[in-house]
Order: sequence, then structure tokens, then C-alpha cells
Amino acid sequence: MCATKAKEIAKVRELFRESEGSAGARSIAEMATRQNIPLSRYRAGRLMEKLGLVSCQVPGHTYKKTGDEHVEIPNHLERQFNVEAPNQVWCGDVTYIWTGNRWAYLAVVMDLFARKTIGWSMSLSPDSELTSSALKMAYEGRGRPKGVMFHSDQGSHYTSRKFRQTLWKCQIKQSLSRRGNCWDNAPMERFFRSLKVEWVPTYGYCSFLQGQHHIVNYLIGYYSQLRPHQHNGGMSPNQAEEKYWVNYKPVASFT
Repeated sequence: MCATKAKEIAKVRELFRESEGSAGARSIAEMATRQNIPLSRYRAGRLMEKLGLVSCQVPGHTYKKTGDEHVEIPNHLERQFNVEAPNQVWCGDVTYIWTGNRWAYLAVVMDLFARKTIGWSMSLSPDSELTSSALKMAYEGRGRPKGVMFHSDQGSHYTSRKFRQTLWKCQIKQSLSRRGNCWDNAPMERFFRSLKVEWVPTYGYCSFLQGQHHIVNYLIGYYSQLRPHQHNGGMSPNQAEEKYWVNYKPVASFT
């Protein structure tokens, strides 16, 4: 091995270590060049590959376009996010999380009354199988309630025939946000922001299973049981629901 190549390899290894594994080929090439060891991005990439160095930076994400049919379903919720009781309005959304070497997708269903997460599913595909699984979990876990409205954005995983059939089987009324208007589903937007800021590591997870386990701990542990929520007057979602049911007085019916 020539002296020049040995210096390049040593510098690449050094810069990668100092970046704590976050630097990619472009960054390493620029830093090495500034330190008088000229490297092109291509050369840095080849050396990183030879050394088995993989940047932990998360790549950009884009959803693939689908050919699913477009359906016209009104925004029945109309941003009326404050509801009077559990199991009146549920909302849902899907987000993406880096898991080792590819994106994973998390679908969550939330009961708007106490902002409690009641259904979720995680997979490697952002499809209607994912969203239907989360909805079924919510429906069964809440005792198959009647008269529920489900609100979401217009993603194909919510407008597909499969997902609408799941809603129909559960006798749940569907409501959709206006196209391109994130504020129509603001509680879910805020929830996912909290999840990623408070819980998900900056560079994601090392594997799908690690991510799934850690996120479920947030959903049913920290977020639902402990985390104070402004909407609940500082109570956690579980505490807010428990308080509702303690004070619940059903209207008597006479025959």
C-alpha cells in the first residue's frame, strides 16, 4: 500500500470516528481536503465502503405515488377537536421512521377526547393494510363502540377501497381533511411531532424490531400513562379518561 493511500484511509477513518458515524462521503471529502489530504466524494465513498463505514444520517423521504381512485368524502369534523366523551371521534395518521437501512411506517389512531392513542400498527409499507390494522386494534380494544367518526387526511391508505370497507364493517363514519391542509388534522400532527422530538433518536433505530419495541413503550407507557397533556389540564390521557368514567352518569331509560 502506497503512503498516499494509507494517509487517505487513516484520515477517512479518523474523520468518520470524530463525526460519531454521522458524516457521509461528501462531508468526509470536504473535511479531508481542507486538512490537506485531497479527496473527491467518489474516492471518499470508495474508501468508506472498503472500511465498512456507513453513515447513520437519515436519507430524505418521499411517498411513492399510487394509482388509487380518488373519493369525495366531506370534512365532517371541521376542526371541532374538543369532544365531550370517549369514542365519539377518532383520528389517524401515518408517519415514517428510519430503521437501520430503510424506512418503516407507523399508523396511529387517537381518541380525540383525551388525546389517547388507542390503535397502532408498524410495517415497511405505507398501505391500507397498515392503516386498517391500526383501526381494527382501536375498534376491538375499545369494545366495538357505536357511533364513532374517524377523521384523517386524504392519503391513499385512508381513501382506498380496502380501508373504506374496514370502516363500513365497523360501522364507523369517515371524515377527510381538505386536500393539502395539515391543520384539519392538527392533533395528529402535534402527536407525531412530540413522538419524534421527545422519543425517537435523531438518527432513527438500528432495526425494525428495536424501533417497534421502543415506540410501543412510548404509546402505551410514557405518553398515555405519564406525560402531562395541555389539552387535559396537565393530566395524562389515561388520567383524563379515568376521571371521565369516574364522573360518568348515564341517563336512565324507562320502558
